[in-house]
Amino acid sequence: MAVGIFDSGLGGLTVLDAAQRRLPDVDFLYYGDNARAPYGVRDAEDVFQLTNNAVNAMWERGCDLVILACNTASAAALRRMQEAGVPEGKRVLGVFVPLIEALTEREWGDNSPPREVETKHVALFATPATVASRAFQRELAFRAIGVDVEAQSCGGLVDAIEDGDMILADALVKSHVDALLRKMPNPQAAILGCTHYPLMEDAFQAALGPKVKVFSQGALVAESLADYLTRHPQMLGTGGSAYLTTGDANRVSTRATQFLRREITFQAA
Repeated sequence: MAVGIFDSGLGGLTVLDAAQRRLPDVDFLYYGDNARAPYGVRDAEDVFQLTNNAVNAMWERGCDLVILACNTASAAALRRMQEAGVPEGKRVLGVFVPLIEALTEREWGDNSPPREVETKHVALFATPATVASRAFQRELAFRAIGVDVEAQSCGGLVDAIEDGDMILADALVKSHVDALLRKMPNPQAAILGCTHYPLMEDAFQAALGPKVKVFSQGALVAESLADYLTRHPQMLGTGGSAYLTTGDANRVSTRATQFLRREITFQAA
């Protein structure tokens, strides 16, 4: 039984990489819907349908647990999928909650009422669809009160990263951070609300300055997954991984290898 990691493109590889390092005895299946990426510019209904189709395909391939390593999918599809009901023995999780738990200094699964937290001013960098959904603010409100969130839609950044144009990506990070700081001059923390953005974490940190704590999702999601698997040890395997894509497998493999700086070979989904 493999743990499924789903993303619209390659950004979820940052979560997969952290999870593989943290959990070397777990089998993973990565599924990238590269033919339809990016999701961040699609409407909520479109994102839901695409995500639902992909997750069902992963369940059919033996994944009992699928992690939506895509903030847009987590924002637009996760709650609706969970409310509709999932097949017996299957589960789908998103990437917002581990991030918010870290931000609000909560232990995994702490469902106590929302409370005051030390961090009061939070910058959120995300795709247009994630920003429009306000899913991050909604999840945060379940856990903390009195937190001011300023969201910045980072148009074009995912495309630049997927195309491997790091010069453009760096320029876009600086532009989006400048726009955010005009609205919130002194954030205490910054959330990289897209799994592509950790690849630009150094650029975000440099643009924000050393006083701003930057949160990205890979290690946080991996740690939450480790906690989950301590309660579900039947999901431990041999540490094998498979990679599927709806796009051009050769092109995606080349780009993924550049992403992770180790050879990754995708097959057609």
